[in-house]
Amino acid sequence: MPASSPTPAGSREREVRHRAARIEDWIHDVRSRWARRRGHIPTVVPYTGYGSTEWVRVFCRVLLHKPLATDQGSKRRRRRGEQGVRGWRSFTSVPVGGVPVVIEIGGERIEVLADRGGVVDTTVPVSLEPGWHRVTLSTEGANPVEAPIRIVGPDVEFGIISDVDDTVMVTALPRPLVAAWNTFVLDEHARIPTPGMAVLFERLARSHPGSPVIYLSTGAWNVAPTLTRFLSRNLYPAGPLLLTDWGPTHDRWFRSGREHKHENLRRLAEEFPNVRWLLIGDDGQHDEELYAQFAAEHPGRVEAIAIRRLSTGEAVLAGGRTKAEEHGTEVPWVSASDGSTIADRLAEVGVV
Repeated sequence: MPASSPTPAGSREREVRHRAARIEDWIHDVRSRWARRRGHIPTVVPYTGYGSTEWVRVFCRVLLHKPLATDQGSKRRRRRGEQGVRGWRSFTSVPVGGVPVVIEIGGERIEVLADRGGVVDTTVPVSLEPGWHRVTLSTEGANPVEAPIRIVGPDVEFGIISDVDDTVMVTALPRPLVAAWNTFVLDEHARIPTPGMAVLFERLARSHPGSPVIYLSTGAWNVAPTLTRFLSRNLYPAGPLLLTDWGPTHDRWFRSGREHKHENLRRLAEEFPNVRWLLIGDDGQHDEELYAQFAAEHPGRVEAIAIRRLSTGEAVLAGGRTKAEEHGTEVPWVSASDGSTIADRLAEVGVV
């Protein structure tokens, strides 16, 4: 695959950019000049990526952040590189758009531009062995950081795509407040794992060794470091988080979370044509409908669909629930209120 990355819009795009996007850009510009006057410098926040033996998909974000003092030592710097800018600071830090980011992996070195939100989401052609690798990311004025990359072997035929909120983590908040909760909770210890879900993932890992696990969420990239620590602390398998950038786009007020999930599901199907996916979500919003649509559009590419049933209270807060039987898919479909029971039901259909 050729290298690609979102780039700042040209003059023509600026002319047709949505008013909200132009306002956001102006605010970022004002805050950027203010932050730089206070001595803030570009900081690359690395995120977990993935790829095949022929290419990798690399993620990171460039923010303006106060530099560490020299007496704070290299250990603290490495920890920042691993964790990123924490908690609410990741939202108050100013994104830096249009800056070059150098990516080095497997002997390859390329330079791409961060998009207007400071996000890099790019594909790099490189030859790597299956397993975990590290990519080095750097930009002028910032210390280089490393991000893990999961390489999926050509012989892998099973993979897992899972939602996050109310699936692996109990949110129990009205959907309009989920974003605020994820934004301002400072410590992943305050988050509650969904009962039995870590058990489900552990059983899946034992049944399908080497299979990729990808967490697909409508959450913002800002919370990726916190979610990564939460998943690790609660013994979920490591894997890339496919998140989104909040705020307006060039043609609309807000990004569509549903479109974000649909596009990434389609992309994963194209990137790994030999993989059959187990899709895991909940019945609080659109997971069932999206998964059924994906199964219909990609016959033979879905191993099963597993839906966590929310409690009555959780369903009310999430905005209601949908019914699996309405979707009419022939793919094995199981549901339960906890991960352990889902695992048992997946075992009944031969997935675990």
